[in-house]
Amino acid sequence: MITYKEAKKILIKSKIKIKDEIINSSNSLNRINVLDIYSAVNYPAGTNAAFDGFAINSKDTIKLNKNNSQNFKILKTISAGDNPSLKKINKFEAAEVMTGALIPKNFDTIIPIEKIIFSKDKKFILINEKIKKNQHIRYAGSDYKKNDLIIKKGTIIQPSHILAFKTLGITSIKLKMKPNILFFSTGNEISNNRDIVNWKVRNSNSHYIKSLSNNFLFNFIDGGILRDKDARLFQKKIEKSFKSKIDIIITSGAVSTGKNDFVTHIFKKFSLFN
Repeated sequence: MITYKEAKKILIKSKIKIKDEIINSSNSLNRINVLDIYSAVNYPAGTNAAFDGFAINSKDTIKLNKNNSQNFKILKTISAGDNPSLKKINKFEAAEVMTGALIPKNFDTIIPIEKIIFSKDKKFILINEKIKKNQHIRYAGSDYKKNDLIIKKGTIIQPSHILAFKTLGITSIKLKMKPNILFFSTGNEISNNRDIVNWKVRNSNSHYIKSLSNNFLFNFIDGGILRDKDARLFQKKIEKSFKSKIDIIITSGAVSTGKNDFVTHIFKKFSLFN
């Protein structure tokens, strides 16, 4: 029988051809993507407010100070999801904007709501200082620019990738299909019963391998329990698997040199592992 290190080398060198499939990106967690994925759009799609406040043109405040204040007329209130367009913007005008609202053209900065001084009728805001450009604004493409690489091919998809896919409108992606793994437990001592006599062993390995499929995403196929005299049955199951979509066969036990250890002998017949 070969050593563990030798077996590991053989497995590393072995190549299993796994086909590709296209699925909904929502269901792609822990799967391996086949292609580099790029953003087809800018995100955010438009320049928007990072704070609730009032959008103005910073140039209108260049000469303003405590001794030279100015009232800015409030044109409209724009919430996230509203059309931000205004017919015309004159000097000393402002628009109230909620977080996420698109910024109307000709406005280039935002004064947070906490710093606003309203006129008595609340139709104007009073500004008595120079306001810097680009304050509290998120520009189009600041998170993702068009043609940015989102995920490289061969990457195991994580929740953060799915977030990016949905944010950017990537609804389907090409992935490697989940491999089909056929698993056999072996031995007369293996039992599926809860209550067993002391010369029996509960069947735990098949449940262990099956549970791994939840994390590593393969299709678990339970081949059942092979008893000590089931060498011929095992050979038939191997022959049948060649005509099926089985990608990997795993056995637990029966690989030593004892009288009832038939797995290695059967594998050698098919030149699978020796």
